[in-house]
Amino acid sequence: METTALERLIDAYCSAWSEPDAGRRRALLDAVWNEGASYTDPRAHAVGAEALTHHIGRILEHRPGARVVRTSAVDEHHGLVRFAWRVIEADGKQLPEGIDFAEIAPDGRIARIVGFFGPLAARA
Repeated sequence: METTALERLIDAYCSAWSEPDAGRRRALLDAVWNEGASYTDPRAHAVGAEALTHHIGRILEHRPGARVVRTSAVDEHHGLVRFAWRVIEADGKQLPEGIDFAEIAPDGRIARIVGFFGPLAARA
């Protein structure tokens, strides 16, 4: 998949994380989320667009008006991508950057996301 298409895919995915309306959020996910795709982060695991739609909704309940923005290029090889992102709260406060790793399905949609919060700790 070419870089521009990957960027559009990931930016649409990030838009779903910023959408307060569950119906519009689900429509955004349906366009980019492969059937049966999974999302995993340190606090959650969701399988399928419906589960992820609800998970995002619970997050947005605690952070009304927050949005997720991609903060890096989209790096890709062998159907795998990585990108950095950050939550910007409604008042403009920026939370620490996170990183997601995604597997892209043969149909060009996301098959799996594994996310990490914040920077890596220095080696001890």
